[in-house]
Amino acid sequence: MQYRADTLGLSGSVTTILRDLIHEQLGLAYESHQFDQVADRLAPLVVSRGLTSFLDYYYLLKYSAEPTEWLKVIDALAVQETYFWREIDQLRAVVNCLIPELVRALNGTPLRIWSVPCATGEEPLTIAMLLSEAGWFDRAPIELLASDASPAAVARAEKGEYSERAFRNLPRAMRDKYFVAHNDRWRVVPWLHRKVSYDVVNLMAEEQVARHARAPIIFCRNVFIYFSDRSIRRAVSVFERCMPAPAYLCVAASESLLRRTTTFELQEIGGAFIYVKNLPHTDRPASVPEIEKAL
Repeated sequence: MQYRADTLGLSGSVTTILRDLIHEQLGLAYESHQFDQVADRLAPLVVSRGLTSFLDYYYLLKYSAEPTEWLKVIDALAVQETYFWREIDQLRAVVNCLIPELVRALNGTPLRIWSVPCATGEEPLTIAMLLSEAGWFDRAPIELLASDASPAAVARAEKGEYSERAFRNLPRAMRDKYFVAHNDRWRVVPWLHRKVSYDVVNLMAEEQVARHARAPIIFCRNVFIYFSDRSIRRAVSVFERCMPAPAYLCVAASESLLRRTTTFELQEIGGAFIYVKNLPHTDRPASVPEIEKAL
């Protein structure tokens, strides 16, 4: 059944306070003219709680001690459109240029790579495929973690099944190597699927981010386009504080951290742009003797 927001008392003042609350809790920034669509997504949640207005739902979200309600909001608002091999040049640069130096410096300590947000798993699996193609899983201990704020997205990623649309950029040979046909979908091969572990993480929840932000490589792509400057700074501040030095933060080509951080410096590495923490000016990645101590 479809529920429309205009039947639930969405006035201008309610729009403002609900929009601000979502921004504070989730980092998502909406203009007033965008909020009608947001409200239409939230309307079924209002009705399912037996409420008759968005104002009642605002009070529920603001004062309820039930964290599960916010997870439902995240699921309703999450943008899960992604695909394999997205912005592949940056991923290749990390695998080809950074991982050899980091593995050498860690000297047997597992190398952690974090993909956040991972949506339905296409990005971390792309990273896993690149690591496999380069033979890294046979040469070094690598921990590949993926997380998203949406439990529904993480559940889909853990299932590991994808439609043909997700493969629109992936070379056919890679699809045939790492996936098997299953009904009208494709299922990732079990051994590659096991290389990725999943978690639910809201980038606005500092304690959740801090669980994994000590990784020396973090992919945080295609989320800051939905955030305000303040939300971006909140998320990046945890990376600044927790990531070792040197460390590498990858954002999407359409995103920028310029004037939002002084800790990370934008550098070109292997033909791709990557934000680097405390890396001296050089044409190649520096050695990382401090990483093992930081971990």
